[in-house]
Amino acid sequence: MGEYLKTIAIAGAITLIGVVGAHAEDILLGTHVPLTGKLARVGTGMHEGIAVAVDIFNRDNKGRYTVKLITINDETNPAKAVAAVEKMSSQGVVALTGGYGSNIIGPASEAANKAGLVYITSGGVAPGLTQRGHKGFFRINNTQGYSRAMMGLLKDMKVKKVSILYNTKEATSDLAKTVDKDLSGQGIDVVLHAFDGGTSDFKPLINKVKLRDKSDAIGMVAYENDYVAILKAGKVLKPNVKAVVGVWSLATSKMNGEFHDLVQTVYGTSMLPYPAEFTSPEAKDFAETYKKLHGKEPDYLGQFGYVQTKLLLDAILRARKAGTLSTGGLAQEVRKTDSDTLIGQVKFNENGDNPLFSHRMGQHQGEKVVLVWPENAATGDKQFPSTPWSE
Repeated sequence: MGEYLKTIAIAGAITLIGVVGAHAEDILLGTHVPLTGKLARVGTGMHEGIAVAVDIFNRDNKGRYTVKLITINDETNPAKAVAAVEKMSSQGVVALTGGYGSNIIGPASEAANKAGLVYITSGGVAPGLTQRGHKGFFRINNTQGYSRAMMGLLKDMKVKKVSILYNTKEATSDLAKTVDKDLSGQGIDVVLHAFDGGTSDFKPLINKVKLRDKSDAIGMVAYENDYVAILKAGKVLKPNVKAVVGVWSLATSKMNGEFHDLVQTVYGTSMLPYPAEFTSPEAKDFAETYKKLHGKEPDYLGQFGYVQTKLLLDAILRARKAGTLSTGGLAQEVRKTDSDTLIGQVKFNENGDNPLFSHRMGQHQGEKVVLVWPENAATGDKQFPSTPWSE
């Protein structure tokens, strides 16, 4: 109970920012994210972006509507995520934004579906999430968008053989197999190495890459703790590869700050360079509000949290004005989304997926994360060949 009260206090600190107008109509919005546990860094990043979307909405709708955000820390625990959804449903939230990790989002969104609540996320890319027939489940990214980015970068590097180390959880397994299929289709030799989520010593796998595979690059389809352990094993054994490429939660300012030497020249998916560069009015507003609320530069995790929440709030406003918010019309309004956002065009299909999604690849270079793929989005050249242990 103490943890629950603590997280509600966190939510209150966020949602009171920009809340004005005593007669504004309140809209209760819920979010569960991992603020502690293995996925705390990514959960915190998403939550920061959600808070930005709420703050901007409240400012733009001053005196008319006020969104109040309830946040519950799911502690990277599926059962606690389900309990959080049930708790917020009983409190009267109109919808949910957040969640990180397909194994957590799956049961949490089942609970939301049972309660008749719309659930939107960017934290789960397992294909099965959008194949359950849930009319109120939406996500702005997916496995295909990550695979395109990873495959595109490796193809540009002209590598001939890649060793992919992947976590056996559903989302990571699906992505690894998709990347394997896509790369093999381009004539690139792929060796897959599976490991379970409890693995902490990666030296045996890295030794196989070094002595048996003799690949040109290492691919990591995993999570933060896995990346750190894999890279530490690489620094010990120093396999003769030209690049180390990962996916989500890797090319971030948090990883650069906490594991600076370990991540140098490593690649990961990122919509934004770091420090971020913005040009459009909306993007500048997002960045300025982010700095005001959190005292730092935004990264792509915050960008995803902002986009998913902004789209949801736009739909909530449309449903409220149409008089359908309390009668099940919100899902229909979300499904009408066709919007040019900070992550590109978002348009949901009948399953709640965004088939237009395609990611970008960034590389840790000193204190920066530089976008290096695709060429039309690059903010600098890739440092290649290079690994953290070849510096």
